[in-house]
Amino acid sequence: MALRDLWSRITGPEPKPDGNVPAPSPQPEAAVPHDPVAAPIPEPVPDPPGFFGRLKAGLSRSTARLTETITATFTKRRLDDAALEDLEETLITADLGLPAAQRIVEGFRKTRFGREVSPDEVKAALAEAIAEILAPVARPMPVDFGHAPHVVLVVGVNGVGKTTTIAKLGQHYGAQGRRVMFAAGDTFRAAAVEQLQIWGARTGATVVAAEKHGGDAAGLAFDALTRARAEGTELLLIDTAGRLHNKTALMDELQKVVRVIRRVDPTAPHSVLLVLDATTGQNAVQQARVFSEMVDVTGIAVTKLDGSAKGGVVVALAQQFAIPLHMVGVGETAEDLRPFDAEDFARGLVGLDQR
Repeated sequence: MALRDLWSRITGPEPKPDGNVPAPSPQPEAAVPHDPVAAPIPEPVPDPPGFFGRLKAGLSRSTARLTETITATFTKRRLDDAALEDLEETLITADLGLPAAQRIVEGFRKTRFGREVSPDEVKAALAEAIAEILAPVARPMPVDFGHAPHVVLVVGVNGVGKTTTIAKLGQHYGAQGRRVMFAAGDTFRAAAVEQLQIWGARTGATVVAAEKHGGDAAGLAFDALTRARAEGTELLLIDTAGRLHNKTALMDELQKVVRVIRRVDPTAPHSVLLVLDATTGQNAVQQARVFSEMVDVTGIAVTKLDGSAKGGVVVALAQQFAIPLHMVGVGETAEDLRPFDAEDFARGLVGLDQR
């Protein structure tokens, strides 16, 4: 007997397929349960640092030089002559200059000599001493809008950030609704003229530039001030050349600019702002000395306080010249140019937090 016949006798005959009855649908496979996987927790996004945080970061090079030596020198040590000598050397190395270093050390000698001091005590006392030097010069730039236009002559060597500082000031006062004009007085530097024209378009400031490369800077300043008075401009910022390699020619040019604009307004310029680059260290002191001989500098702006800055030079400037320090810059945006604060700068320089 065939196997198929035997199977039929056991199970019965196979049913004949009926075309009217649909074949049963295949059953879906049961889903295989999976262990739940937790979604990754996103890393918290830190808040952007405030101005003090950026200032402190900009002073990091000088801070490291100061704090590392202070920690090594004053761990379980009395403040004796040898320690004070080490402190003075540290301050000079950090670009504070000899006069400021001597003043600070003498203050320590009078108040703390012979005492055992910790590095933290030295940092706190040092911040107070530096703030005491800086406080008399920490003054905002006075702008008298009642005498329009207020004329600011901006001076400094090429590359320190004069043109950028002018642009930032223009944006700052323009945002307050003030009518601002730029005079592109560095007529031999096409890039400086172009930069002011770009910023003028951004901020709504009027830009007066020479018709040809290398035009007369004094004549341009005269035209700008004449136009500013006629148009009701409230603030006129005059850019200038900074070719310090030819000191005599630069002095003659700056003095000529001053003489010529005084034909229009005998009280102008109302401010002479010297821009200094913090990365140049003691060279900034020399520049302050030279420009003070050329023109009557009324205030200082310190730029490029970034991680490569030699911030101690600000203390040297305050001690040696006593010229008002109006503002410091820590970045590229207009918000990164702020009025100078003596205590914040001093605490940032020695690595302490803001009070």
